Amino acid sequence: MNKRDYYEVLGLSKGASDDEIKKAYRKLAKENHPDVNKGDKNAETRFKEIGEAYEILSDKDKRSRYDSYGHAGVDPSYGAGEGGGGFGGFQGFSGFDFDLGDILGDLWGGGSRRSNPNAPRQGESVRSAITIDFTEAVFGCKKDIQISRVESCPDCKGTGSAPGTTAEVCGQCKGSGTVTNRQRTMFGETLVSSPCTKCGGSGKIIHSPCPTCKGKSNIRRNRTLPIDIPAGIDDGQTLSMRGKGGHGSNGGPDGDLLVSIRVKPHEFFRRDGTTVYYKLGISFTQAALGDEVEVPILAEENSAAKAKLKIPEGTQTGQIFRLQGKGVPHLRSTVRGDELVTVTVETPTNLTDAQKDLLRNFSELRGEDATLLGNRKRKKK
Repeated sequence: MNKRDYYEVLGLSKGASDDEIKKAYRKLAKENHPDVNKGDKNAETRFKEIGEAYEILSDKDKRSRYDSYGHAGVDPSYGAGEGGGGFGGFQGFSGFDFDLGDILGDLWGGGSRRSNPNAPRQGESVRSAITIDFTEAVFGCKKDIQISRVESCPDCKGTGSAPGTTAEVCGQCKGSGTVTNRQRTMFGETLVSSPCTKCGGSGKIIHSPCPTCKGKSNIRRNRTLPIDIPAGIDDGQTLSMRGKGGHGSNGGPDGDLLVSIRVKPHEFFRRDGTTVYYKLGISFTQAALGDEVEVPILAEENSAAKAKLKIPEGTQTGQIFRLQGKGVPHLRSTVRGDELVTVTVETPTNLTDAQKDLLRNFSELRGEDATLLGNRKRKKK
C-alpha cells in the first residue's frame, strides 16, 4: 500500500501549528468536496484522503505516533497487503472537534452554528460626496450635507410591534432564530444549522406589526446633517464620521458616514500636499536690475492678501522663491506648508523704434554685434 505523507496531503510542513492544520483542512475540504466537483471521479478519494490526514494530525497522540513511526504508527493495517484496504485507519468525521455542517454550509450557502441572526450587527455605512472651494479646503469650513440612512422606527422604538403590543418568542427556535438538525450523509453524521422557517430567523413572531415600519423595526429617512470639514483636507480624501450612518440592529453600533471631498481648482494657485505653487511674471528690467514685488498668498479672512517678495538682480526664468508658512495647513494642525513662487521673465512686445535703439545700444555696450538686431540696420546719426 502506498500512502502519501499526511503533511504533504494538507500542504504543510512537519512543524505546522494546530491552527494551520485546521485552516488547511477547511480550505482543501471545501475545494475537493464531491458536490463541488461533480463529474470528477477522483474527488471523493481526495476528499477522504484530506479527512484522514486531518483526523491524524489534529489528534495530539496520533500525530506524535505518526511523526515517530509514520503510517505504521497510526494504521495497523498499513503494509499488510491488499487486505488492509485503502483508508483503513480513517473512521469518518465523528471525532472532529468542529461541526462539518460549518463547511457544508459554506459550500451550499446554508446556515451555521456561528451565524446567529439575532447577533448585534453594525449599521450600514452611508457614502456621500461634497464639492468645496479651494480656500475652504485650505482653511476648513462648515457645510450641510443631504443623506439617506436607515433609522430606528420612532413609533415602535425599534421593536417592530404596534404601540401597546409585544412580539411573541418563537416556540420553534426558542428565540434563537436558528434550528439545528442532525443529518446523515455518506461521510457520516453532521449537524446543520439553518434559519428558523417559522419566524424567518428573527426569533420572534410579531402579531401586530407597527404601521409605520411594517414590522421591520426601522425606516429609511432623508436627513440634512452639519459636517465640519477640517483645514488642510485635500481633493479625493474621505471624511469619516463615526456613528452617523445607518442604525445598527439587535443592539449593534450605528454605521459610519463617509464623505468624499472634491475640491474646485483655484484660479492661479496649484496645490501639492501642503505646498502651494504660484507663477509670477516679471519684466526683463526687473529680472536684470532686481525689484521688490507683491505676490498673492492664501489668507482665511482676505482673499486679496499679498506678501512682499524681493527679486534679486540677475534673476532667471524658472527660478523659484519660497514664502515660508504661506502654504496649506497640515491636516488637523496649525502648522502650514510653504508657497513656492516660480518666476517667468516676460519678453517685451510691440517696441517702438526708440526702445529698439536703446536695446541695441545696450547690446553694443555688452560687446555684442547689434548691427542686424531687429532685422534692420541702425539709423546713422
